[in-house]
Amino acid sequence: MGVGRHSHHSSVTGRKQRRGEEALTPVDHIFCFCSSSKMDVLLISSSSSLSATSRRLRMLGPSGLPPPTSFSSPPPPFLRISAVRVEEKPRAPGPKTKTAPTSTTTTTNPYQDNKQDSGISQRTNHRPIPPRLQPAPVSRVRAAPSPQATFCNALDELINNFIDPPVLRPSVDPRHVLSNNFAPVDELPPISCPVVRGAIPRCLAGGAYIRNGPNPQYLPRGPHHLFDGDGMLHSLLLPPAGSDGMAPAILCSRYVRTYRYLLERDAGAPVFPSIFSAFHGAAGMARGAVSAVRVLTGQMNPVEGVGLANTSLAFFGGRLFALGESDLPYAVRVSSEDGDIATLGRCDFDGRLFMGMTAHPKKDPVTGELFAFRYGPVPPFLTYFWFDSDGNKSGDDVPIFSLRQPSFLHDFAITERYAIFPDLQIVMKPMDMVLGGGAPVGSDNGKVPRIGVLPRYATSEAEMRWFEVPGFNPVHALNAWEDGDELVLVAPNVLSVEHALDRMELVHSSLEMVRIDLGSGAVSRTPMSAANIDFGVINPRYMGRKNRYAYLGVGDPMPKISGVVKLDLTLAGKSDCVVARRDFGSTCFGGEPFFVASGEREGEEEDEGYVVSYVHDEGSGESRFVVMDARSPDLDIVAEVLLPRRVPYGFHGLFVSQAELRSQRPLK
Repeated sequence: MGVGRHSHHSSVTGRKQRRGEEALTPVDHIFCFCSSSKMDVLLISSSSSLSATSRRLRMLGPSGLPPPTSFSSPPPPFLRISAVRVEEKPRAPGPKTKTAPTSTTTTTNPYQDNKQDSGISQRTNHRPIPPRLQPAPVSRVRAAPSPQATFCNALDELINNFIDPPVLRPSVDPRHVLSNNFAPVDELPPISCPVVRGAIPRCLAGGAYIRNGPNPQYLPRGPHHLFDGDGMLHSLLLPPAGSDGMAPAILCSRYVRTYRYLLERDAGAPVFPSIFSAFHGAAGMARGAVSAVRVLTGQMNPVEGVGLANTSLAFFGGRLFALGESDLPYAVRVSSEDGDIATLGRCDFDGRLFMGMTAHPKKDPVTGELFAFRYGPVPPFLTYFWFDSDGNKSGDDVPIFSLRQPSFLHDFAITERYAIFPDLQIVMKPMDMVLGGGAPVGSDNGKVPRIGVLPRYATSEAEMRWFEVPGFNPVHALNAWEDGDELVLVAPNVLSVEHALDRMELVHSSLEMVRIDLGSGAVSRTPMSAANIDFGVINPRYMGRKNRYAYLGVGDPMPKISGVVKLDLTLAGKSDCVVARRDFGSTCFGGEPFFVASGEREGEEEDEGYVVSYVHDEGSGESRFVVMDARSPDLDIVAEVLLPRRVPYGFHGLFVSQAELRSQRPLK
């Protein structure tokens, strides 16, 4: 993939005249650190140009962090600067439409306030974006904080500035975590994007590739983990059939309007502490006490949800959901006409779903059923359930009490008759925070990992069986199937689990095939590649069935993805299973690949189709959507869409076909 190069600058140097414009200077995010003796300027996440006569610096507080800032006010004509984000002028052809006027009218549905948060809209002459009904704008006039909120905010500042300042733990310092292309961006309404290479294949025509990921709306007050940003969906609506795959695509980026997002947006600052990094030792206990005060004084209601919906997506029962395992699913809708994204609301499935749901449910491609679970720090540590093909929750929950301690159970697998759960050495240890000054999530090197096997339609855990698999810690599962009396599970095994959540760049994941003989109980493991690979996908039509090919991201290091590899699983035990590879380039990094089947003929081969992903060039600052031929030896790029601004690195994505977009059902 060829993209331009652009070096980062640690100081403001050099000027370049552009077509009679004022001299422009490449600039990063700007931080000013003040002390009695000096002022330092730290530049982070280059990808913009700033007028030499309009540079603005934001002064930092005593902790070395900027004060919380709202990003809802309109940007300057050329660039928006804040402590953690830069809003670029989108690079796309076509005339601009005018921004809707501001109003103090409030909307009756707080989840459908997308339009008023954005100040940029654009149309294309090739593919008009049809007009839509505008929801009533939400007031941006904030009331003064209550005395209770002021008191809690002061306690937060005390903890974050003097007891546990982020600078003492660089791995969770927001200035480190939210640098380069991990830095968040503002929302972007639908905007035209040109196809700059090749043509969009017919199987993708009119569909949308949607990627979820963390994107904090405000600079965190204290320690921040990558997992704890507000969920933002980046959706690319691809040109419809009949355009020869050359018409522009439409990019849209929107926050998922979770309860947590709306509460903090209206407060104008962070309210919830970071789950993965803030509850650490005595400072964590203090933050927990402040949160309890906020609940008792009515500043927040955890019953309404504390999740971020920032991890993945699922389409089932005619609805699209944004998922995060600490909360219920949030129903969202992507317009098949203009690509805009709306949050419909938090979904409890007629009161039958409680507390939370995994971000990795499994949809059976034959029956259309969806299988899922939730986990937590109190018994039962694991609860299993499923939905019918219409999206209705079926049967009763199945609590699994044989899981003896709370594990970080992020993913699982299904076959035609079984559900398969990994019991990892990554565990929840809340008492470590209370007694030992540690974190509530960590590793237990003395624990022997296990795999649990439960009949897929079990009504209780009576038939649950556990098999010990020493050293096997799969955070993600690729696929599983039945082979006679054996169960086969393919998953990336996370090595150095003590760094899995804290220092992800030190983790190496090795893809393995595990076989379990259900008769004898014997377990065998076969490594499939020496590469550091994770974030894998298969042809969705083979979920729960024996498959041959898989596509995974290459960590360089994780969580940055430097390329994609294709593996032939039939080579397991014979040689390295990698049979094709695409490197994005020395300064280019992508995300999780997603496979879309060609679907052009009956009986087509498993790998007939395309692998898609967003790719960002840290040199030039450009982001692109790339389409790779899944059958070619080098995963050749057959189409590229140039995006009007960078898309931050994220987690998991999904392709929703044009037929699925048009069939989306409203939330009950």
